[in-house]
Amino acid sequence: MARKVVITGLGATTPIGGDVPTMWKNALQGVSGVRTLEDEWVQKYSLPVTFAARASTPATDVLSRVEAKRMDPSTQFAVVAAREAWADSGLDGDIDKDRLGVAFATGIGGIWTLLDAWDTLREKGPRRVLPMTVPMLMPNGPAAAVSLDLGARAGAHTAVSACASGTEALHQGLDMIRSGKADIVVAGGAEACIHPMPLASFSSMQALSRRNDEPEHASRPYDRDRDGFVMGEGAGALVLESEEHALARGARIYAELAGTAVTADAFHITAPDPEGLGATRALKGALSDARAQAEDVVHVNAHATSTPVGDKPEYTALKAALGTALDGVAVSATKSQMGHLLGASGAVEAVLTALAVYERQAPATINLENQDPEIPLDVVTSSRQLRGGDIVALSNSFGFGGHNAVAVLRSV
Repeated sequence: MARKVVITGLGATTPIGGDVPTMWKNALQGVSGVRTLEDEWVQKYSLPVTFAARASTPATDVLSRVEAKRMDPSTQFAVVAAREAWADSGLDGDIDKDRLGVAFATGIGGIWTLLDAWDTLREKGPRRVLPMTVPMLMPNGPAAAVSLDLGARAGAHTAVSACASGTEALHQGLDMIRSGKADIVVAGGAEACIHPMPLASFSSMQALSRRNDEPEHASRPYDRDRDGFVMGEGAGALVLESEEHALARGARIYAELAGTAVTADAFHITAPDPEGLGATRALKGALSDARAQAEDVVHVNAHATSTPVGDKPEYTALKAALGTALDGVAVSATKSQMGHLLGASGAVEAVLTALAVYERQAPATINLENQDPEIPLDVVTSSRQLRGGDIVALSNSFGFGGHNAVAVLRSV
């Protein structure tokens, strides 16, 4: 029988909090982290979207100047979140580092480093390009930095699967522990691409909300008047541990990471399968992997990006996977508060899901004023108490390229 994997540490830096306690408090209260951008490049490039959800605490306020200088912003966020998760777990240096692994994801990677270096090359020539440019821009930069920081030698893996990346990192970490390759894995995701180029590109494909006059109300999952997602940034990290290892040291356990599944739509490079077939298979597969029944599910942290074409297929998939058991399941759409953190979103939302299971509370969904009648979910619009007893919660992530990833968390 596969080893049980539990969550013993949580870390995050997000638009609604630079650490987990602050983020959780604001998630329950329905605080928005979306703001108008004050950067000069917004006007310089005449960007059609002038707002985003920046991390509430700059990583440079937490890291030393020397550390930050050698990391892309995405890696900076990863290290901040991973350090918090590690401290929260109560682990120390007296462990076998050959049994400690890392699975840290990103959707885009070091785009600030890449494009800044390109500008430097064009304007000042090759001699002025920093020698650390390639290590800083690599998508595996966050995983490598966390591995170096913790001395993790069991493996450092990077999922790059667009908006499903953070949840795929949990899938990788679960497999590493179940297979016996590691006893502990720090899993997560990081993203930092609030940059004019991605904003312009997402705007061109009409994926972003254009509510420039009311940015805090722009991300509106399941609302009839939703018009696109809001770009966010930050990182989330979870310490995964075999149950045996955690119990032996008397660790606090937030939840069991009971199962995961990853599928592909093979439908379209950006649009989800309108029937949600790939997402349905991921949901059913994750429940099967967790040996859980639809009736066990009491809470879902939904992908729910607030795009006109994205929200409905997720409902269709949930209905197909859970059937009548979906009625009364408390659904939270936390991107309404912090925007879409792309490759970090699955990790951050898994942190929130672990806390929901541990604290028996579902965080709020904001900006839902006129619920789409074609998406009749029981959406949590103010924080809600979850029932006692054994419970199961789902964290969903779906990304460009047709990537689908679902994590199942169970109370302990």
